[in-house]
Amino acid sequence: MFQAKIYVTLRKSVLDPQGNVVRKSLFALGYDNVPEVRIGRYMVVDIEAADRDAAEKQVRDMCDKLLVNPVIEDYTFELVEV
Repeated sequence: MFQAKIYVTLRKSVLDPQGNVVRKSLFALGYDNVPEVRIGRYMVVDIEAADRDAAEKQVRDMCDKLLVNPVIEDYTFELVEV
């Protein structure tokens, strides 16, 4: 059994209006040293697989086919055996 921790963020070339609102709010609270905020998603997916390579392939397939919009988003993931 493996657990994938998947991080999805907007590509740098895509505007992040939600992140911009958070950055402005932080500035209003006195945090004027935060030049940028990017908002993303975090997912935890448990996977039953024969080995690490098979689990990694499944995670990539899931991200490429459903979990991530490759036009505007990037992703990274961590895989741990549980």
